[in-house]
Amino acid sequence: MTAATTLPRPHVAVPSADQPLPPGWSAAFPPAARPARMRGRHALLAISFLLAVALPAALTAAYLWLRAADQFAATTAFSVRKEEAGTAMELLGGITTLGESSAPDADVLYDYLSSPRLVAEIDRELDLRRIWSKAKDDPVFGFAAPGTIEDLTDHWQRMVRISYDSGTRLIELRVLAFDPDDALKISRAALAHAQTMLNDLNAVAREDTVAYARSDLAEAETRLRQARADLTRFRVSHRLVDPGAEAESRGGLLAALQEQMAEAQMDVDRLAASVREGDFRLVNARDRVRVIGDRIAEERRKVSDASAGDAAAAAVLGDYEALAADLSFAEESYRAARTAYDAATAEARRQGRYIAAHVPPARPESARFPQRWTIFGTVTLFLFLGWAVLVLIHSALRDRR
Repeated sequence: MTAATTLPRPHVAVPSADQPLPPGWSAAFPPAARPARMRGRHALLAISFLLAVALPAALTAAYLWLRAADQFAATTAFSVRKEEAGTAMELLGGITTLGESSAPDADVLYDYLSSPRLVAEIDRELDLRRIWSKAKDDPVFGFAAPGTIEDLTDHWQRMVRISYDSGTRLIELRVLAFDPDDALKISRAALAHAQTMLNDLNAVAREDTVAYARSDLAEAETRLRQARADLTRFRVSHRLVDPGAEAESRGGLLAALQEQMAEAQMDVDRLAASVREGDFRLVNARDRVRVIGDRIAEERRKVSDASAGDAAAAAVLGDYEALAADLSFAEESYRAARTAYDAATAEARRQGRYIAAHVPPARPESARFPQRWTIFGTVTLFLFLGWAVLVLIHSALRDRR
């Protein structure tokens, strides 16, 4: 197999720029691209940029620096605190929890600070419509009085920024106003109304707790009175003050009679051995033994025989001990209920939760709002991005045709 033969390339003389092209060269070598020229779509693109970006940005800057009123910011930060010391109810075991809410108080307070209720209360107190409508030449940041409460609430959410950290339960409140004193007043009023709302929530829970303690106390008192009445009725019906002491007395009497019986029997045995039968001393000794024996039998019958007319002493003692146990339990229940009620009323008079402001409201000295450069840059950026997206969409549609 022979190697491929490389043919020499023919030499073609390329004419210079000032020489005319030979015949046939125009088709083989097309002319170079023409210089760029301004076309109609380029002019439209520039005009759209001026109208969509440059002009709105210029108007925004003119409004921010010429008409927008200066705003003062009063900032405060606080948290909800609860007393950690053990209450009397926890120590005594009467009530273990008082006024615990289903959600953390800071979450409830965060919602309240942006609610129409708070806006209406502060408006009645400070006249928010008048405060925020002072900048009459600033329709963007000012309030158009009078307006409805919904309009005022929307403006509140623009002028009052509420920041909440769910991890630390810290709330930061920044209030804007056209006068530094107005910003300070609104900030202080918001704190005061937040504390009032928190107290109202706690008062409802405490009142429920006091009501439950009061109901338990009334029930325990009724049970105690009933137990005392039953015991008194038992004593009157059996004519006994203390059946236990009575039974103990009867037991002592039986023991004494048995001792006397033993001595009398010894006397009978001694006389029977030394005197004749029929001797009056022996007769008297035997009579004494018989009398003591009859007395012992009578006392034993009173203790154990229930058919003698009165109840047996053992049964009476059992009934008395049951009534005494009921009375003791009723007294203990009453003491516990009374202690719980006293502790609940004492706790209701104490402020268990309160707002702790670690950054108290202070009067601002310089107007740092509105943040003109930030607003201007943000508006310009979004205008440019919107214009660029529209231009790209238009170019893509034109290329598809």
